[in-house]
Amino acid sequence: MKIIERYIARELMKPFLVVSAVFTGLYGSFITARLLAEGVTKTLGLAAMLKLLMLKTVIALEVVMPITLYIAVVIALSRLHRDQEINVLRAMGVSELRIVYAVLLIIIPAGIVSGVLSIYVRPSAYNASYSLNSQLEGELNIDRFQAGRFYGNEGSGRVVYIEAKDDTGKQMNHVFHFIHQENRSEILVAKEAHQPPSVAGQRPQIHLYDGYIYQLGHSAMQEKKDVTVKFEKLVYFIDSASISELNRKATPTAVLSNSDRPRDIAEYQWRLARPIATILLALIAVPLSRASPRQDKSTRTYLIAAAVSAIYYALSILAQNWVMRGTVGSMPGVWWLHGLMFLIVLLMLFPRSGRGYLRK
Repeated sequence: MKIIERYIARELMKPFLVVSAVFTGLYGSFITARLLAEGVTKTLGLAAMLKLLMLKTVIALEVVMPITLYIAVVIALSRLHRDQEINVLRAMGVSELRIVYAVLLIIIPAGIVSGVLSIYVRPSAYNASYSLNSQLEGELNIDRFQAGRFYGNEGSGRVVYIEAKDDTGKQMNHVFHFIHQENRSEILVAKEAHQPPSVAGQRPQIHLYDGYIYQLGHSAMQEKKDVTVKFEKLVYFIDSASISELNRKATPTAVLSNSDRPRDIAEYQWRLARPIATILLALIAVPLSRASPRQDKSTRTYLIAAAVSAIYYALSILAQNWVMRGTVGSMPGVWWLHGLMFLIVLLMLFPRSGRGYLRK
């Protein structure tokens, strides 16, 4: 790496590391405060809470890294423009192309890291986080639970216990489910339970066999405070709105690649597009950071940069939602947005041509 490239790369790395540390610290503090407020340490213990904090932070890096890299490019190049260092470099014969090349030396490795996080690390982190959250929430969803352990949440008033599960995890023995509410409590016990395969368009179910439901009233005004119901078979429906979304995020990328469901395709393309979006967002920061050395336009530059990043991220979410709903097929999928962004980047980076402009 030549001196000029090394100097620009160093100027980019300093704000990138500082902004990354600040963003990660703020996010970690927010998550810690929320977990403490929810009483996670009482339910899971301190070690599990710290693990959950680490997992949520890793998941957030997928969004934090592109934003911090983008901010770092804007800050570093804006300073070089204000201090006329870019003009000095151009007077020495350093072209715009060479400056872009120096920026690419930083953002391409960052894009690769972002891709690894999105494609491999994030699904694994979601899966582990999902398991810990299940212990906290304590809902009757057997995919979440290990046999021989109590899962409960003081806030929701639920306690779940499963004595044994088979190798597939779908067949259970001796299930206990307790929920405490304001006016009554309910205890459900069953000798056997089975979770059938999920069917598209239907809520997940658990079939419970040979058990009892005990409804215990808390109000003295009720004539029948306690009710006992014996059942041979009971179908328990799980609220799948959040569960299916989380399961999809925790699904390995290789599995998503073989799915033809619109929601899986949208998640798969979102993951693949993260390194591309990281690089494109950082590249568009190069022309956005251009400013006159005689005028301080930092505030205006930062406001425009913030608006561009917000619009790009919002459009990314919109493009993903279109694929999820089937409004847009797998092709062009979400790629139309990144293709359009690539053209805009090229036009803004190289608005004119000529030997002198591309001279090295």
